[in-house]
Amino acid sequence: MIILKQTPLKWVILLFVIVTLDQVTKSIATFYLGYGAPVPIFQGLNFTLLHNTGAAFSFLHDRNGWQRWFLSIVTSLISIGLVVWFYSLRGSQIWMRCAICFVLAGAIGNLFDRLVFGYVIDFIQLYWKNWYWPAFNVADMSICVGAVMVVFSNSENKNVA
Repeated sequence: MIILKQTPLKWVILLFVIVTLDQVTKSIATFYLGYGAPVPIFQGLNFTLLHNTGAAFSFLHDRNGWQRWFLSIVTSLISIGLVVWFYSLRGSQIWMRCAICFVLAGAIGNLFDRLVFGYVIDFIQLYWKNWYWPAFNVADMSICVGAVMVVFSNSENKNVA
């Protein structure tokens, strides 16, 4: 236990688990799902394999390829910033460290897709009646969970001060 407190090993393990879960689920979706063919799981949820060449909500998806490299550079710079932020925190700021790990893991998972395939693999599709939310993946969920954790961590710090 002393080793875990003195090294970032537990955070590396958390990153590894999230990125691995993201990549494994994307591989399974790619193997078993037909592109663009929804597979109903239950009312409100389909698994639908889609490739997103753009950013969130397919922003910039219709460009002629430059967005792949632009978004990869932006994601890399943000990831470096997250690592710097992570190491600037006090050791007692466990919640914020965890939040940063979730955001960073999601960024790494989607960056891997973008660099290797030229697009991000999405497969989780939520809907209600005829309204469909843009498809997403485990990396996207990780980023969202981390962002919510950052918001709550900041509000906790303000209430304590």
